Amino acid sequence: MTSSRVIFLAISMVLLSSIALAVDHIVGDEKGWTVDFNYTQWAQDKVFNVGDNLVFNYDNSKHNVFKVNGTLFKNCIFPQENEALSTGKDIIQLKTEGNKWYVCGKANHCAARQMKLVINVLAEGAPSPSSSSHYEYAVSSIFGVIMVATIAIAPIF
Repeated sequence: MTSSRVIFLAISMVLLSSIALAVDHIVGDEKGWTVDFNYTQWAQDKVFNVGDNLVFNYDNSKHNVFKVNGTLFKNCIFPQENEALSTGKDIIQLKTEGNKWYVCGKANHCAARQMKLVINVLAEGAPSPSSSSHYEYAVSSIFGVIMVATIAIAPIF
């Protein structure tokens, strides 16, 4: 009985720690996904890791979101309309590391109104020296997991 409890606790700690470290990045913060906003500047001081989420909030009658490659991003070229995200609250989980590109495919929003975002996603667990707030969040989350584990283990001993 005791060994199964320890195994359960170990598995729970691993699962909880990966959940606790994921961050939701609200694209554009309170402005959301909109025209005439500097998304390059917005992303500049943020650290994006595998497992994090990008949250695009916008008026879906005016905007959409396309995930594109670097060439399409540079030239503001879009895939077929049926590939657009268009709910007005799209959540994209960052599943792989590397550069990721997003654009609005409505009107001339990408080319003329700067409705485009490029980010670099770091591998899961990669250090993030440029963002102390992300680091503090991770430390506090890990501390919380350790505290829960300590409380759970205490009755065993």
